[in-house]
Amino acid sequence: MNYLNFHGWRGLLPVVWLAAVLAVPGVACSASADLLDLPAARDQRAEHAVLLAITRAGDRLVAVGERGIVLLSDDNGVSWRQSRSVPCSVALTAVSFAGAQHGWAVGHGGVVLHSEDAGESWQKQLDGTRAAQLELEGAQAQLASDPQTPPNRLNAAQQLVIDGADKPFLAVYFADPLHGLVVGAYGLAMLTEDAGVHWRSVGSELDNPGGMHLYAILGDAQGVIITGEQGTLLRGPALGQTFSRIQSPYHGTWFGAVRLGADQDLIFGLKGNAFRLEQSSQWQPVETVEQASFTAGKKLTDDSLVLVSEGGRLLLSRDQGGHFQSVSAAALDGSAITDVTQAADGVLVLTGARGIKRLNTMALNDGNTP
Repeated sequence: MNYLNFHGWRGLLPVVWLAAVLAVPGVACSASADLLDLPAARDQRAEHAVLLAITRAGDRLVAVGERGIVLLSDDNGVSWRQSRSVPCSVALTAVSFAGAQHGWAVGHGGVVLHSEDAGESWQKQLDGTRAAQLELEGAQAQLASDPQTPPNRLNAAQQLVIDGADKPFLAVYFADPLHGLVVGAYGLAMLTEDAGVHWRSVGSELDNPGGMHLYAILGDAQGVIITGEQGTLLRGPALGQTFSRIQSPYHGTWFGAVRLGADQDLIFGLKGNAFRLEQSSQWQPVETVEQASFTAGKKLTDDSLVLVSEGGRLLLSRDQGGHFQSVSAAALDGSAITDVTQAADGVLVLTGARGIKRLNTMALNDGNTP
């Protein structure tokens, strides 16, 4: 497994996210102002580009990735087309829809995009320059209300302003069409309560004094969990509330979580590590027969659970994450997988370093699965 520490980043980043940046000629980790303002180009081979995330917008599938690519499918992933308009060409790392029409995508350069038409077109709501200013305003307000505020938060915010738009957002979650949270590098966290018309920094509401990178958000009526680097696990009852730190059984990076049911979650991350977590904070290690890092997970309509990895593997559990076994299928060619979702017809659709793949769930019933 190849991980790179680049451009002053402490944390370990999946190589496919780095590839999405390097796919743009002459561009390193930071996103230039040109790319933030340069509309995404049409690409006949966009379906085979580096794609980093996928989700459902009603029955429609929406995938995002390198160079501002946004792809749409209305036939459960059989065919794809690009969105009509995307206002930037930076790598998009995550996408979330609150219903069939309203969606948000985030990515490099601190960009936040919004769609009101099921992903057909997108408008920029936020970029890294504005996000850095919001972080500084939040730090100044915290210091004004609490003189005991550690000076490192104000110093870090001032440095963000100096650095400009070079910090990515890595996850986005909307509880409904109005209330959403985006998080990313160095603990950046922005909240909106009006569908993204206005955003505010909520870094001070997260128990993340070290400014660890935040990689994923899991949220529903049971609450919200944020996962991040160096064992960072944060839990809050709802967006806009204080998030407290959960004791972690592992000090490496957590790349995501899946809700298994009432009072039980599965967290997964670096080097094939996965644990089941009870609300009482009792940890249960999960055997996954995987050495590569897990990048995404999904609970399916039949209550089985799948995890995908940078090693190009898909693992299946039929006992709520108690045990996993590897799935063999022609669609799995060993290339890195970045995300997975289930289409309306039950087919699994995967994104990764070689674009989009479909996997019929009948393939999960082969001899290599429990």
